[in-house]
Amino acid sequence: MTTTITSRRTMLSGLTLAGIAASTVATRASAGTRAITASGPSIPLWPGAAPGAPAKLPMRAFEQRSTDSGFDDRWLTGIGQPTIEVRRPAFQDSSAVLIMPGGGYGFLAIDNEGEEQARWLTQRGVTCFILCYRLPGEGWANRQTVPLQDAQRAMRLIRARATDFGIDPARVSVLGFSAGGHLAGSIATRFAETTYEPVDAADRLSARPDLVGMIYPVVTLAQPFVHAGSRDALLGPGSGIAESKTASVENRVTEATPPVFLTAASDDGLVPIANSVAMYGALLARARPAEFHGFDKGGHGFGVRLPKDVPASAWPDLFYSYGRRQSIYRG
Repeated sequence: MTTTITSRRTMLSGLTLAGIAASTVATRASAGTRAITASGPSIPLWPGAAPGAPAKLPMRAFEQRSTDSGFDDRWLTGIGQPTIEVRRPAFQDSSAVLIMPGGGYGFLAIDNEGEEQARWLTQRGVTCFILCYRLPGEGWANRQTVPLQDAQRAMRLIRARATDFGIDPARVSVLGFSAGGHLAGSIATRFAETTYEPVDAADRLSARPDLVGMIYPVVTLAQPFVHAGSRDALLGPGSGIAESKTASVENRVTEATPPVFLTAASDDGLVPIANSVAMYGALLARARPAEFHGFDKGGHGFGVRLPKDVPASAWPDLFYSYGRRQSIYRG
């Protein structure tokens, strides 16, 4: 496992996203858990080619990072056709969550921050939609808005098909991790921004989430605590100061921003907790509903893999409780 962790940290010093502490991976792996692979349909976001498609679409590929045959830890790249992967609970409380895995905008940590999150949420009656969003550096035009286009379209499709999935379109939340947390913050603050031309009736629906969870999120793309890998992957190398500030979530909070739950760890050595602090401050300044939990231990990229004696392991219960107080979850 140590080799796997090191290679992820090395690769992401360019993309600069987190590795997972070896002890937390071992904790999850010891349970012998394989990810859900087919518990619901895979729904394409776009009826044809996605906006700004290159002449040759990237081909979807999974890289297995786990060395344990009973444990999946896959990275997804080559997303030529973005989708939402549906994970339905045995019983439903009529709520839904759009899950946004992280990966520095260079890959998606589809198990750690996708399937494993859907597992605990479906156990509580929440219908889950894992967003396989396009990666900006895979040849798309207008790369800086590519993930946001997919997030907006996904929210609208979920609401358009609410009856099909037995969900309440007024109880649709978003949960994002690391760079996926940046995307969650972007949809929370830029849901009404026109990023693509409407393609069907679903695009007349609101893309505003009713609740947003940002877990060890990338927030700012500007100094002094920028996550440079995510910035470069989203905006392109050499992006200017103005462009970086425009894409920084803390600068986009308004009176229309939905309730936000934030959590991060003080010992996060890859995406400083100052990102979450900045977002929390921006929300308070606009008098928006917000809850922030900063833990002294947890690191980065922990998902739901932390041992129970690590403080940050408490975040799923705290997030779910916050959602109940906001009348989103009712399990």
